[in-house]
Amino acid sequence: MLKTFDLVLIGVMTATAAVTYTIKHRAELKLEEVHRLEAEIKLEEDTIDLLKADWALQSQPNRLERLVNAYNAELQLQPTESTALVHAKELPMLKSEVPVPDTTEAKAGASGAKGATVASAKGATDKAQPVPTPAPRGAAAQRGLVQDDEADEIETGSVE
Repeated sequence: MLKTFDLVLIGVMTATAAVTYTIKHRAELKLEEVHRLEAEIKLEEDTIDLLKADWALQSQPNRLERLVNAYNAELQLQPTESTALVHAKELPMLKSEVPVPDTTEAKAGASGAKGATVASAKGATDKAQPVPTPAPRGAAAQRGLVQDDEADEIETGSVE
């Protein structure tokens, strides 16, 4: 009847069938994951395309010109002059990099040398003017109901 060899072959066939089914099941799970990731990538690409189109609409010169004309009295915008553009190396130092002033220079300047007075007067005109801070906008801000921190917060939406 059934010999030992036949029983071993039946066991091997059952084991290979189980291994084959497990491998097939794992491959199907990976394929589902690939399809899910492809769908996510497609959604992100569509979102990027939508945001690029929105940016193109928002930055149209005609629209910006209308906004400038509408809010000119409030914003008081001025054209940028070509002399106002600087290179990165021309920007001022960080506060942490500013050297500590020497007290002996201040005493020498106070001694009354005429050349130092002319140089200090000329240096005072070369210093950059302080940047004015904008006043809060809107009716609540005009009544003083909005704090400075709240005026700078902007609510943004999520693309998800």
